[in-house]
Amino acid sequence: MADTRPNILFIMSDDHASHAMSCYGSRINATPNLDRIAQEGMLFNHCFCTNSICSPSRATILTGTYNHVNRVTTLATPLDSRQLTFPQLLQRNGYQTAMIGKWHLGHGGANDPTGFDYWNVLPGQGAYHDPVMIDMGERKNYEGYTTDIITDLSLEWMRNRDPEKPFLLMCHHKAPHRPWDPDEKHADMYADEEIPEPDNLFDDYSNRAAAAKNAEMRVGRDLNARDLKNEPVPEGLSEEEETSWKYQKYIKDYLRCVASIDDNVGRLLDYLEEEDIAEETIVVYTSDQGFFLGDHGWYDKRFMYEESLRMPFIIRYPAGIEPGVVTDEMILNVDFAPTFLDYAEVDIPIPWQGSSFRPILEGVVPEDWQISMYYRYWMHGAHHNVAAHYGLRTHRYKLIYYYGDPLDNPGTRGEATPPEWELFDLHEDPREMNNVYHHPDYALIVTQLKQELSRQQARVRDVPYQERQD
Repeated sequence: MADTRPNILFIMSDDHASHAMSCYGSRINATPNLDRIAQEGMLFNHCFCTNSICSPSRATILTGTYNHVNRVTTLATPLDSRQLTFPQLLQRNGYQTAMIGKWHLGHGGANDPTGFDYWNVLPGQGAYHDPVMIDMGERKNYEGYTTDIITDLSLEWMRNRDPEKPFLLMCHHKAPHRPWDPDEKHADMYADEEIPEPDNLFDDYSNRAAAAKNAEMRVGRDLNARDLKNEPVPEGLSEEEETSWKYQKYIKDYLRCVASIDDNVGRLLDYLEEEDIAEETIVVYTSDQGFFLGDHGWYDKRFMYEESLRMPFIIRYPAGIEPGVVTDEMILNVDFAPTFLDYAEVDIPIPWQGSSFRPILEGVVPEDWQISMYYRYWMHGAHHNVAAHYGLRTHRYKLIYYYGDPLDNPGTRGEATPPEWELFDLHEDPREMNNVYHHPDYALIVTQLKQELSRQQARVRDVPYQERQD
């Protein structure tokens, strides 16, 4: 007798900001195939990551735990994949499982993917063209564009699956990660267009913590020759004009990479329909975190600011989710694994820290559903000189504490920086341009949010920062 539990097709890109998706109201591009998922399912406006950096977010998605628990706090801390993950549990409970594409959690021995009948992953970040991939431990060379290749391998695996059993396929794209190399098909896309600039491209970081001003991810100052495809900056430009020119170079290549993802998502959706299994397949599209698209003058992520914190999350399941629904309920990447287990009728391990949002997908919001979330970025000083910080986001407010200490963690760099606080009123200041932490009108709010921050830290069993004593 065939197993009637749903298939799960989990598609994840790298650094794809929700405001580069037309279903999220993007001003700068169109994503018709991603929009199909949203139109035929549910879109979450408030999906957040608990640590906006690649490896930690991926570890949280797999394990249903925060990074201080799964110990993947930075890019230099690989996942010990002997830890319990949701693919392992699905595999033990009758699912066929596969992981294809970007892994970015280490490889070799205890860092190889586990819980998968088949895996074929990029080593580290991987290349955009003619990639090397590690197929069940064996290095293989592939010709072509990596987004196409990952999709080709995913389609091949689905064609060869046992149709009597449900499947989990994790299809992970490296795009649109830096350095944003497009394929030939999309190389001239937007060539004759000017992409609208964000209204805070020329942010001067006034009335913000020093952490914002000290970050090294400015479009105008910090993009390198490789990012700009070695094209020289035109002579005679003012500083502002040069920033605008670099923004156009950056954002067009970024969006070209997104266009290839969208095309390939369309191929996967078409396959489900051709095989007549779309009705019984949960399709998720997300990214491992958000990304700055010139917002605050930046590229990259890491900060708890909204463009970095917010993940796109769209999900379709015709047999169980009403089409065309948009929700403002708050979900986190730590909630993904429990939700997938819930649909697969597998018990959620008690030590896991996320919650299944299946009731929300079915139109019912639990009375005790989360209205605040906890975030922590550990990778102090490294790569883009972002200070270590943690914080709390509610539906209206965001409180951030830059404790600014590497804590001797692997993957950090430099000396400790002076602690600072930021508070943003997201109703009055959705672009997070005005820190009101020291404003007397918000004194009571600060007290309440600090209490909630302490409650959240205790709930997830994280230890508040204690300033070092000399």
